[in-house]
Amino acid sequence: MSTIGIPHNTTRTATSRVKTEGLTSEQRVLDEQAATYTTSDTQAGHEIEILARAEQILRQRFERLGTLSQPSDASNWLRMRLATRDSEAFCVLLMDNRHRVIAFEELFQGTIDGASVYPREVVRACIKYNAAAVIFAHNHPSGNSEPSAADVAITRTLKQALDLIGVRVLDHLVIGETVTSLSQRGLC
Repeated sequence: MSTIGIPHNTTRTATSRVKTEGLTSEQRVLDEQAATYTTSDTQAGHEIEILARAEQILRQRFERLGTLSQPSDASNWLRMRLATRDSEAFCVLLMDNRHRVIAFEELFQGTIDGASVYPREVVRACIKYNAAAVIFAHNHPSGNSEPSAADVAITRTLKQALDLIGVRVLDHLVIGETVTSLSQRGLC
């Protein structure tokens, strides 16, 4: 991975020189072949670096929000992160008593039309971060953010489980082309 601000080829050249010192000619040929192969992946690698940096910027902006006072605070960031995924992902924002974000965890990954969610693992994450409140979020790869009966059912199950350990469920956001808040619909 190249460093931001340094041309990708410069970093590769410096790395190749370090790797080739003290190698046999056969090892140098193999190293040059590997460098040629990775050169063809330069565009993909560069895109991955850009996306990773963009995610880091978004995370920093999100964490600067401090206290979450309304669903739109979280929904904008979550929509950026989840809307373009091609499979379902179930995530949780873990917060303290003042609704300041402690952590964001992607707990479960699924298929194009569902993800298995295990209450035990959600409880484990809440205890790990000593969370006082949570906001759940998952995406619908179809783009339709209308919550399914299964979405409502798992929200109720998770709410019951977290009530036992004193963690409040503030909302469950379904991310598609738009964001639907189960709390605003009275389903959470």
